[in-house]
Amino acid sequence: MTFDRPGPVERASRIWPIDNLAKDNRVDGPVMFLKLVFVIAWRYKLRLLACMFSGVVAAALYAHSLPRTYDATATILLEPRQFANASSILQQGLDLNSAESELQIILSERLLSAVFESLKLYESPELAPQPVGLLKSAIIGPIEWLRSTFSGQPVEDNASTLTQSPEENLKRVAFANFVERVSARRVGQSYVVAVGYWSTDPTQPARVANAVISGYILQSVTSKEQVASAGTETLQGRLDALSAQIATATQAMKEGTLPKAATPDADAKITGAALPPLAPSSPKTSLIVAFGGVLGLFFGMAALAMSIAFDRKVRSPKDLETETAMPCMAQIPEVGGRLQLAKRVGAGQRMQRHAAAIRDLRTLIDISYTHKKADKNAVIALAGYSRDAGGSALALNLADMLNRSGRHATVFWCGEQTRGVSGGPLASLADAAISEADIAEITFEQREGIAILPVLSRDAVTNIYSNFRHPRIREIIEAARQKGDVIIDLPELDSSLDALALASQADVVVLVTRWGRTTQEAVKNAEQQLRRAGANLVGYIINRQRS
Repeated sequence: MTFDRPGPVERASRIWPIDNLAKDNRVDGPVMFLKLVFVIAWRYKLRLLACMFSGVVAAALYAHSLPRTYDATATILLEPRQFANASSILQQGLDLNSAESELQIILSERLLSAVFESLKLYESPELAPQPVGLLKSAIIGPIEWLRSTFSGQPVEDNASTLTQSPEENLKRVAFANFVERVSARRVGQSYVVAVGYWSTDPTQPARVANAVISGYILQSVTSKEQVASAGTETLQGRLDALSAQIATATQAMKEGTLPKAATPDADAKITGAALPPLAPSSPKTSLIVAFGGVLGLFFGMAALAMSIAFDRKVRSPKDLETETAMPCMAQIPEVGGRLQLAKRVGAGQRMQRHAAAIRDLRTLIDISYTHKKADKNAVIALAGYSRDAGGSALALNLADMLNRSGRHATVFWCGEQTRGVSGGPLASLADAAISEADIAEITFEQREGIAILPVLSRDAVTNIYSNFRHPRIREIIEAARQKGDVIIDLPELDSSLDALALASQADVVVLVTRWGRTTQEAVKNAEQQLRRAGANLVGYIINRQRS
């Protein structure tokens, strides 16, 4: 009777990638894109928070550097115009076009110039010509130069369009700045008009807004006085009443207040006086700071997207799917600290994951060497493109795992801590290669049951003339194999070809990459070098991976 049970290859598939795995049929879409964005944002949350905090700080400094401005608004209600003759008083109804015409009258140069002169605003420092900033001059200068170059006309000086008198020029500039600060608008679709003014002086906006209202009343009453004087209405009482209203409006405009006496002949009724502001209306510090935080987060996400798009560093097996056909044998988390693995097992969840990754690596190496083993111990080589890949610490961790499982391990190590410690003609593999001494006299350093021998010598000349393809190197490795498994910590590939010579002596070679540092091009280059050297490259490791 036959049962449908998984075979050995299927049982091992949890740690060894095989070609017949089910393909991922998920369709990319907005949901997957949002998930990817959230995953990336969570992975780089500290960087994004730093960008957002920088944006908030920059926005706060910018808001603090801006001048504080104050607003004040006065409102009036437009009324139908009245025309008097000898027998009756005629009224002209208001419509939307008439209301818009009244707005233009309020903002007319004649009315605003009267307010400007009566309040002596030409003496205000904030309305005087301001020096051009560096940023503005840097932008306007090239634009004007390009305009003059391609149009063939010289750049006109703004001062040439003004009068010859410097005082008159300053007054005209001040008046232009004053007009830009005055605003008049209808409240919705009603006949209520709101007249506003803003200034950096908290006492100025209310005076100017009230003066504009008083000037409008003065203008409307003056026109009626002129009509009354030129027409058939010659009653002295009517003229006196209009003159009194004119005097009241004139005095109010000079003082920057509203008329103290009633002005029934005006075409508007005052509904609200402009009051001195209690707090600055701008800048909106909280809004600017919030916008700065959002802008900082946006630029942080944009910079992160650009860095990910152009980043060629190895961080996951997906990064090497198109660059190499090698399988990823293990992703070893970063733990730091001491090199001995057994003392760290059980010290924390990260240590347990680290130990599990080393155990899976040992298992995968055994699986890849099964067809060549033939009851012999294995010679394992760990190759790194650069020294920062961490192959030396990984070699000791793997040897410690083998030793704790009851298998003797010998490590030919390239770590700096053991290079040239004991000295002598057999102090390293390089020294033994050129020495005539007996191989049995090589003294290995014993570290908690692991035999360690440096690969390189403390003598730089010896390292230069040593030949790691010499038959004596194979004899030393075979002698170590008789005692147990052998792990060779190969020199870095980017600075020496000794790694290629030693890799050919190993049964299996594993490429060690450093998470976030080793580039995809370096992995591809290392694979090509090792395969051309005849090494049995079985896969790669992502070492010191960060969660």
